[in-house]
Amino acid sequence: MKQFIYFSAPWCGPCRMFGPVMDRIAASGIPVQKVNVDENRELAMQYGVMSVPTTVLVENGQVVTRFVGAKSEAEVKQIYG
Repeated sequence: MKQFIYFSAPWCGPCRMFGPVMDRIAASGIPVQKVNVDENRELAMQYGVMSVPTTVLVENGQVVTRFVGAKSEAEVKQIYG
């Protein structure tokens, strides 16, 4: 199973802009786990998150790809496959 893990923070301007895109991705049926890095520092460290927003695509527990920053809804869907 593939899913996005979306790392963000409430104080992050780009995260506030990209968050609604990830909400639409989730509403379209693509699994998205939203992670607040302030509340989940260990998980962010586990995935090597250095800046937000960072989105990681995981399949069967393995990282497939990652990107930092915002993308369009179409780009995110293309990354998912």
